Amino acid sequence: MSLWDYIVWPFARLMEFLYNWTQNYGLSVILFAIVVNIVLLPFMAKSKKGMMRTTRLQPQLKELEKKYNGNPQKYQAAVKQLYKDNNASPTGGCLWSFIPFPILIALYGVIRRPLNRMMGIDEDSIVKITQWVTDNAGFVASKQATYDEIRVVDLIHKNWDAAVASLGDFGGRLINLDYSFIGLNLGDIPKLKFWAPAEGTSVLVAFGLFMIPVISAFLSWASMKVSQMSNPQPAGNAGQSMKAMNLMMPLMSIYICFIMPAALGVYWIANSLCGMAREYVLTKIFKRQLEKEDAERIAAMKLREEELERKREETERLRAEDATTRNTNTSKKKIQAKEKQASDVRRAAAEKAEREARRERLGIEKQEIPASQVGNRRYARGRNYDPARFDAEYVVPEESSIPELEDQLDADAEAPAESEVTAETASEE
Repeated sequence: MSLWDYIVWPFARLMEFLYNWTQNYGLSVILFAIVVNIVLLPFMAKSKKGMMRTTRLQPQLKELEKKYNGNPQKYQAAVKQLYKDNNASPTGGCLWSFIPFPILIALYGVIRRPLNRMMGIDEDSIVKITQWVTDNAGFVASKQATYDEIRVVDLIHKNWDAAVASLGDFGGRLINLDYSFIGLNLGDIPKLKFWAPAEGTSVLVAFGLFMIPVISAFLSWASMKVSQMSNPQPAGNAGQSMKAMNLMMPLMSIYICFIMPAALGVYWIANSLCGMAREYVLTKIFKRQLEKEDAERIAAMKLREEELERKREETERLRAEDATTRNTNTSKKKIQAKEKQASDVRRAAAEKAEREARRERLGIEKQEIPASQVGNRRYARGRNYDPARFDAEYVVPEESSIPELEDQLDADAEAPAESEVTAETASEE
């Protein structure tokens, strides 16, 4: 068995059980849709609640958009924090909405191959059954052979006694499957031109089959509208995804129902009705819960604001009385940094004392620290550094010597430079 066989197997067993219980193919398909919706109810409820949480945050998201206009980085960070504080997700409400599609595909596999999937008959036996129907019931295989098993099962139902007498019931696995439901054959494929039905089919029956895709598309659209009325679409990417689904689902429904057996359309109709009922009930339940949560959150915010206002008024009163005290920073990080610094100082002092004690035990005399030492560098200021060289007082020359200095400076200024004399001598020669 392939992986797909394992996926389809539980749905095939469910369809087999429901048909054996009801002996009505259309009713078994409707019950199949109801059972699937009941199984998926917890997941769909979680999706619904998440979507309602997200849409209730739209006013706050608009305020953040105005506040951080032109700063997308801060806006995204604020939106992320808002979703986190409210336990919401912008995409959490959409993910579970895609679960029905794999189930629809699995059901299609069961409906398309009733002998192999629903009855569990092996391929060799199916060839044998098909050959008997071809020889005795007028079966003609189609080119694509997509829905040949449905036609074979329908012909076996019409010739049941003869088929069982010739082939046996294959260990009780062969089922007398009747596709008729309210006068329609759910194994047939609806036609757009219902006014020109196939041979052996009346216009009324063809019109009934034609209405199955139409009703399916309408109910799919109505289900989306009910969801929107009870839960407005979220903004942003999630809202765009929901709008796309609102358009895609009805179109997909009507397309699928016109190219596949009518049983798929009956399932889609039943699934849409179950979805509308689910939306109505869950909306009423979660609306009360979320309103209660909002009231509790608003009350908590109000208490916090009142506490902050009380502290502000107390601070203003103490400030007016000049009785305020300096609020030292006692953050955990600051305290840890101070403790680490004090520990480093104590460790350095202990290591220094240990070194001095070891020198004393070994008889090592402590070297004299030169004036030029900076840190561990003994001659950082030079070997001849004298800290007192600029400490001597400046001796002001006597008044009698000042004129002599001035005469000497004037004489030096009047005397020609050596280079000039040399240049004049060279020119005279």
